[in-house]
Amino acid sequence: MSDLVARVRDSGTSFYWAVRMLPPDRRAAMAALYLFCRAVDDIADEPAPDADRNAGLAAWRAWVDGGAACPDPAVGAVLTQAKEQFALPPEPFSAIIDGVSMDLPPGMVAPSQSMLEHYCAGVAGAVGLLSVRIFGASGPDVDAFALITGEALQFTNILRDVVADAAIGRLYLPRECLSAAGIRDFDHPAEVIAHPALPAACAAFATQAEQRHAAAMRLLRRLPPADRKALRPAVVMLALYRGLLDRLIRRGWDGGTLHRKPASANRLATLGTILRYRLFDA
Repeated sequence: MSDLVARVRDSGTSFYWAVRMLPPDRRAAMAALYLFCRAVDDIADEPAPDADRNAGLAAWRAWVDGGAACPDPAVGAVLTQAKEQFALPPEPFSAIIDGVSMDLPPGMVAPSQSMLEHYCAGVAGAVGLLSVRIFGASGPDVDAFALITGEALQFTNILRDVVADAAIGRLYLPRECLSAAGIRDFDHPAEVIAHPALPAACAAFATQAEQRHAAAMRLLRRLPPADRKALRPAVVMLALYRGLLDRLIRRGWDGGTLHRKPASANRLATLGTILRYRLFDA
C-alpha cells in the first residue's frame, strides 16, 4: 500500500473503500486527489485568522496555476503525474479551491438554491470531473454523471452535518426550503436548527437529495458498459451515501433526534456493497 493510500485509510473516510477498488496507478491518483481536497477543506475549516486561511488557499492555488511548489510535495508529485497520465484538466482543481473559498467569512448561511448548487459544483462536482477521468470513463455523458453524483453526495453530507455546521456558524440548507417551511430568519444558524419547522425544511431538502441520487442512477444506466465498469468506485460511493440518506430520513430532524448520529452501516453491509460492484456491472 502506498503512503498516500495509507493516509486516506487512516483518515477514516468511506472514500477509502472506493479507492481500494482501483488498480495501483489509479488508486494512487485518487488518493492524492482526496488528500488535495482534504487539505484545502481543512484550511477553510481551521480556527485560524482569515489572513492565514486565505494564504493557505493561495499557496495551493499557486501550485494549481503552475507557479509554485506544492504545499504537500508527495500529493503534488502524484497529481502532476496523474494530470499527464489521465488528461486531467486544470479547471476543476481551481474550481475546488473556489468552492472551498465560499466557506470563508461571511461563509455559507442559508444560501439561495442557485448559490448552493454553484458551491456544490465546486466542492463536489469538480472532484467528480477529475475522478471519472482517473477511473477511466470517457463517454459523452460521464461529466453529467459526475456533476449530479457530486450534488447527491454533497446534499447528503449537508443533511448529516446540520448540527455540526451550525456550531461553526454555517447553514447550507437553501433559503427556499427554509422559507417554505415557515423559517424567515436565517442569520443565526443555531437558532434555525432549534426552530420547530426545521424538520419540514430538512425533509424537503432530503427529497432534493433523493432526486439527485435517482438522477445519477438513471444516467449511469444509459452509459455504455465500459464506462459503467470504470465507474464502479463512484457507484459504490453512491450506494453507501444512499444508505446514509435513507438512515437520516428514518431518524428524522426533530428536536429529539437531531443531535443523535444516524445509525452507521455495519461493516458487513459495506463490504457487501463493495463486493457487489466488484463482481457485477452496475
